[in-house]
Amino acid sequence: MFGVYFGKYLEDKGIITTEQYDKIMSDSKNTKVKMGLLAVEADYMTTEQADEVNHLQQARDMRFGDIAIEKGYLTEEQVADLLEKQGDEYLLFVQALIEDNILTLEQIQSELNAYKKSEHYSALDIEAIKGGDVDDVVAVFTKSDEIPAPVKEYIALTARNIVRFIDRYFRMEKAEKISEYTCSFIAGQEMQGDRKMFTGYCGDGNGIKAIAEDFAKELFETVDLDVLDAACEFLNCNNGLYATKLSYENVDIDMQPPILKDDMTTIHTTGAMYKVPFYIRGRLVDLIICEGAGWSLD
Repeated sequence: MFGVYFGKYLEDKGIITTEQYDKIMSDSKNTKVKMGLLAVEADYMTTEQADEVNHLQQARDMRFGDIAIEKGYLTEEQVADLLEKQGDEYLLFVQALIEDNILTLEQIQSELNAYKKSEHYSALDIEAIKGGDVDDVVAVFTKSDEIPAPVKEYIALTARNIVRFIDRYFRMEKAEKISEYTCSFIAGQEMQGDRKMFTGYCGDGNGIKAIAEDFAKELFETVDLDVLDAACEFLNCNNGLYATKLSYENVDIDMQPPILKDDMTTIHTTGAMYKVPFYIRGRLVDLIICEGAGWSLD
């Protein structure tokens, strides 16, 4: 998941093109991290030692780990640890950058430090995104004290279901409290009962279309009511899982029929409203959450 965030940063800086980003993401999904890169990243070996073992592999029919153990560079326990990390998505992204001769490992580290500084990330934030656990990633982007715990829980559940049903490689940005929101398309739903909320996927339609296509397993030519309806099916599924979770806490909610808007609409509320930007296959859709029953559309 970290490659999605770091890759976008590199693309915005002009270090990689959109085509290179797409290729790197595609390549990183279909390979494993090489042991040399893993060993260097873990500080088990130096770059020079890894290069030496890679060179020896060309002349000897032996695995990287066996040669590194023979040379005294790695222990058997370290090799076992590295083998478990060969699917690391961050390192797969790094490996693709290096193998495509875009950046060296030293340059990647320099850009990573610049990225961390530009986004005001802590070391723990970076490790959370690198780790790829959805709940940890969501926690990085919902730190604001203005966002109450129940809303954070709903955002986390939505993110998990996006990974499960829509796009494993989605990207999100920081959630924020807002006062109103205007857009061209809304696929929404009201929840009544012990906890009253409005939730909706909103925006120019492109991100909503991505949700609709991935969930319905169908391509749509344009953003229309069929797209909004398909996006609402995912929203209803997500909210149904949310209602089930709340039922275990003796909180009952009733989901209302879908709300479809395909013209310019403003969402108002007398309560609190939150915006969470999600990128589905690179297309922006805003998750809008209104707490309470005081929301309206015009």
